Amino acid sequence: MAQLWGGRFTKETDKLVYNFNASISFDQKFYRQDIRGSIAHVTMLAASGILTDSEKDQIINGLQGILADVEAGTLKITDTYEDIHSFVEANLIDRIGDVGKKLHTGRSRNDQVALDMKLYTRDEIIEVKSLVFSLIKVLHQLMKDNTDTYMPGFTHLQKAQPVTFAHHIGAYMEMFKRDYSRLCDIFDRMNYCPLGSGALAGTTYPLDRELTASLLDFTGPTLNSMDSVSDRDYIIEMLSAFSTIMMHLSRFSEEIIIWNSNEYQFIELDDAYSTGSSIMPQKKNPDIAELVRGKTGRVYAALTSILTTMKGIPLAYNKDMQEDKELTFDAIDTVKGCLALFTGMISTMKLNMPVMEKSAMNGFTNATDAADYLVNHGVPFRDAHGIVGQLVLYCLDKNISLLDMSLEEYKAISPVFEEDIYQTISLEECVSKRNTIGAPGANAMAQVIAINEQYIKDIETA
Repeated sequence: MAQLWGGRFTKETDKLVYNFNASISFDQKFYRQDIRGSIAHVTMLAASGILTDSEKDQIINGLQGILADVEAGTLKITDTYEDIHSFVEANLIDRIGDVGKKLHTGRSRNDQVALDMKLYTRDEIIEVKSLVFSLIKVLHQLMKDNTDTYMPGFTHLQKAQPVTFAHHIGAYMEMFKRDYSRLCDIFDRMNYCPLGSGALAGTTYPLDRELTASLLDFTGPTLNSMDSVSDRDYIIEMLSAFSTIMMHLSRFSEEIIIWNSNEYQFIELDDAYSTGSSIMPQKKNPDIAELVRGKTGRVYAALTSILTTMKGIPLAYNKDMQEDKELTFDAIDTVKGCLALFTGMISTMKLNMPVMEKSAMNGFTNATDAADYLVNHGVPFRDAHGIVGQLVLYCLDKNISLLDMSLEEYKAISPVFEEDIYQTISLEECVSKRNTIGAPGANAMAQVIAINEQYIKDIETA
């Protein structure tokens, strides 16, 4: 059992205790980050006069050799080591001898693991940002392609008013733009280097923490050594942002599932993102959307877990904080997989535009506009509301839409109606005259699409 400690102890740790305490089974993910952090650390130690240049070069060459061998598969990370830190240091000493023992000068496993976790989650935030941005670009294209694709808008899952598919998709566009912004904020806030904080109270060595931070592409060093080793706010923030992303994906998935159903038939999912039934040959199930919806709970669980773990921990480092990793790793993998698959699913789905338009027409989504027509002809709104309610009841009884009624039928309920009612309550008119910014009208949508076009360009050229 390779450990970085033991001088204080008179007998070996019980094997069960050792296994319970060990983290190598999951923190081996950090081997790149651990080696990168160690190279930066010894570079700083040499620059600060704590190591010689010869010692620095030997250590860095040894570390680079370990990295190359792990990547090539010729050096295995096994559970004979307590954690990734002991794996790297033990192998370094085996390769270069006693000079390898100087690697840990001015450093503790507490600030080392804090660094590794930050480096790892920082890399993963960049990957998730890229995936969210890919989804944003697909949504943008769907908006541009469907500014005149009419469909019902809903409240309470009841047809409410006509919108366009571009407008509906635009709602999710705004959600994922906020998600992207949150990830940027979290990256900026977390991007301070904890290395050099020691166990909790710094070190007596004259470390150049600004140099270490610069070597590792951090904005600067953290400013309190106790907070540095015990801070997991950035993980909580990241998992909170991931939970919001998954909530948005889950809401969208729910709509995909509804739209894909036999009753709606608004869309057809590509075969590559659907599955069949082992017994019912006619089935084409929206399994990807259902799995995205289901996996949301896994990410929520990771957030709840770390919040619960951190709530009662006194300063500074405590072993409880080792529980920050496994569920976080699972949440990261879940979010990345869901974003990639969801983006592929919606980029390949086909819209059934005639069905969507017919659904809007048959759902009385133009009833509000019929009421507005009466108001514009001098009828008080409350009276107009009641008159249109009578129209709807009449249509339900006859199994027709408002556009199917004859002018005589309209006038039988209210003599105010004239021939221009048909133009007023057409789907095109209902949508096109709503042109305040954020509404579904063509002019308003063109303005929003142009804003989104610039938003995407700004990110791509940043």
